[in-house]
Amino acid sequence: MEHEVSRAADLVDALDPARRPVIRLRPGRDGRALARGAPWAFADEIALDRRTRRLAPGTIVRLESARGQATGSRPLGTFAFNPRSKIAARRLDDDPEAVIDRSWIARRLAGAARLRDRLFDAPFWRWVHAEGDGLPGVVIDRFGEAAVIQPNAAWAERLLPWFVEVLAEAGIGPVVMNGMSRGRALEGLEERVDLLAGTLDGPVKVPMNGAVYLADLLGGQKTGLYYDQRLNHAFAARLGRDGRMLDVFSHVGGFSLAALAAGAREALAVDASAPALALARTGARESGVAERFRTLRADAFEAMAGLGAEGRRFDLVVADPPAFAPNRAAREAGLRAYEKVARLAAPLVAPGGFLVLCSCSHAVDLEAFRGASLRGIGRAGRRGQLLHTGFAGPDHPQHPHLAETGYLKALFWRLDG
Repeated sequence: MEHEVSRAADLVDALDPARRPVIRLRPGRDGRALARGAPWAFADEIALDRRTRRLAPGTIVRLESARGQATGSRPLGTFAFNPRSKIAARRLDDDPEAVIDRSWIARRLAGAARLRDRLFDAPFWRWVHAEGDGLPGVVIDRFGEAAVIQPNAAWAERLLPWFVEVLAEAGIGPVVMNGMSRGRALEGLEERVDLLAGTLDGPVKVPMNGAVYLADLLGGQKTGLYYDQRLNHAFAARLGRDGRMLDVFSHVGGFSLAALAAGAREALAVDASAPALALARTGARESGVAERFRTLRADAFEAMAGLGAEGRRFDLVVADPPAFAPNRAAREAGLRAYEKVARLAAPLVAPGGFLVLCSCSHAVDLEAFRGASLRGIGRAGRRGQLLHTGFAGPDHPQHPHLAETGYLKALFWRLDG
């Protein structure tokens, strides 16, 4: 860590506004969207020449219009620049003279924390939701005294030591760096997971929706737990009271443990990951519902087909798969996969029961996801009502100019006989 901190200190001069490189939009790019607050400038919008291409990924720059200040136009702000990325410039601050240092990071983190403290009773929440919190490419989840940070942009990787210092000053430790996202490769960053500060003795207990979850901060999926589904867990739990529940793609039991805590008679969690199911079973014991909780390690599609062939029926069925369409190229294949999930899940719902279908693919918008789900339900010979549409919780604020920050959709159906 000493080497990392000194490396950040060496960046002080580079972050000095007086010495900040200037990059400009290409001629013909008027920058109106950027002037209104759009968070990104893509590589094909930037005048890339030998000078700009030599800038190190993550360099802090001032972005100007094509003709610069000679025309009297105001600079568009302070941006983080990466000449190797499709997203060439990420907005850090509207002020072109902003000093992007440890104090700036501390202010952003403190502002984000104040919002979460107002929203939740305990410090278990998404602390930073990237562009939605003015820290582009940065995700931080808080687990009580621990935190997991995902620096998914080159500028955040360069300034990571300052993030760790600010977290430590806020009383956070241990701090885990999870660098396994798809976005890091697009930024030219390597995949890695590191314990940056403090020690971890094992999974962390997370109280949520009346249950206790186990989050593996070092070896689990993403940051270890999906806070974005918190409100959807709670809504589904109300539907599952006194009934039998099936939780497909269950991970550590997000939907099933909440349903059991709310009074579901029994729950079956299906996932392909043995470690995730082991954490789910531990969570069930910690929640006092182990006697009503069962797990099945299997491919989700095969499990649903098998349960259907057996004639099994449940009062509540939830399918929360991974992102089938992580980018536009995968959109059509992803929609077919979502339709298949709905087709296999719908027959498992008892007459008058409830079906919850989720998508975390930002390349699939709500209308397309709803259409794929409806086709699948119809192909299964079922009809019903769309009761509710859920999204990520308020600790995942959306950037108004960036649809990707509103990636999560959850459709709650009541199916007829």
